[in-house]
Amino acid sequence: DVNLDAKSFSGGNQQKIVLAREIERNPELLLVGQPTRGVDIGAIEFIHKQIIALRDQGKAILLVSVELDEIMSLSDRIAVMFDGRIMGERLPEETNETELGLLMAGVTDGGKGEAA
Repeated sequence: DVNLDAKSFSGGNQQKIVLAREIERNPELLLVGQPTRGVDIGAIEFIHKQIIALRDQGKAILLVSVELDEIMSLSDRIAVMFDGRIMGERLPEETNETELGLLMAGVTDGGKGEAA
């Protein structure tokens, strides 16, 4: 029923509704923040497929997430911020979750003790 309020749906379905609404607007740039937070595995897969489909259409996606596996699987480039500054930029195939986690904590020297 298209007349139902979005609040009557589960969290995962609400996330899908919001994403569908934004995709329908045919944006050249889509900003997505924590797109799969608190949703079930089925919703995660659906949301990821929609983001990838947009990317494959040549759309720009700016993904903000603390889910490192999500970042690694969806990103072409990864910029890590800490305390309002970009700590580093990496390609997913040239980094790992440990390195990204250290950058997220402000460590810029690969964990040798030097914080930003």
